[in-house]
Amino acid sequence: MNEDTFISHLMELRDRLLRSLVAVAGATIILTFWPGIAAVYDLLAWPMMQSLPEGTKMIATGVISPILVPLKVTLLAAFMIVLPYVLYQAWAFIAPGLYAHERRIIMPLVISSTVLFLLGVAYCYFVVFRMVFQAIHSFAPQAITPAPDIEAYLTFVITMFLAFGITFEIPLIQLVLVRSGVVTVEKLREFRSYAIVGAFVIAAVVTPPDVLSQLLLALPMCVLYEAGIITARLFGKARSRDDSQPEET
Repeated sequence: MNEDTFISHLMELRDRLLRSLVAVAGATIILTFWPGIAAVYDLLAWPMMQSLPEGTKMIATGVISPILVPLKVTLLAAFMIVLPYVLYQAWAFIAPGLYAHERRIIMPLVISSTVLFLLGVAYCYFVVFRMVFQAIHSFAPQAITPAPDIEAYLTFVITMFLAFGITFEIPLIQLVLVRSGVVTVEKLREFRSYAIVGAFVIAAVVTPPDVLSQLLLALPMCVLYEAGIITARLFGKARSRDDSQPEET
């Protein structure tokens, strides 16, 4: 009986993974034909191009990089577009093992986590990239002609997007921890000083070795930690006794 249950769970996991992959593939095909992989990459490279001297372009050192890198960017854009659907598939898979009150907040969690992640990416794209790139090129020696490599730029962008996207999930993570009883709001307040130190340590590890990038990540982490405490205090009520058992499936 247990073996049959395990196999059925594996089959459901396979089906939900396939649905997610099909969604990403479909979005990638659409973006490939409209607006096209070149336009998608140009959009990603816009913050960098705005900071470069007029007439300067990025370079591709690999043989197939001019095609491969824009395809990777298109795949990344497609994943972000279908991210709500992918997250829904993940939550739908674990839903049967959750408590009744936990199942009722699945969709709010999916929506809020998606919105927060995309807000982090948008903050990175519109604010951080603009300030950091302009600062870098303003301090660069005049004897240097900047010509960023497209593969190195893509790696940098993905790292920064993940860092800021996950950072903006901090309030939601705190709320979930409080609602599940793992921590209390009082404990979160006690850990405030450690969180501030940890924010600057994390920023120093995941961002480029310049003070501006580190501050632009560490300061929002501190602010979001405080926002998480307020959110947990307002919405982190304990679960009721009637919801203490998982729902039957």
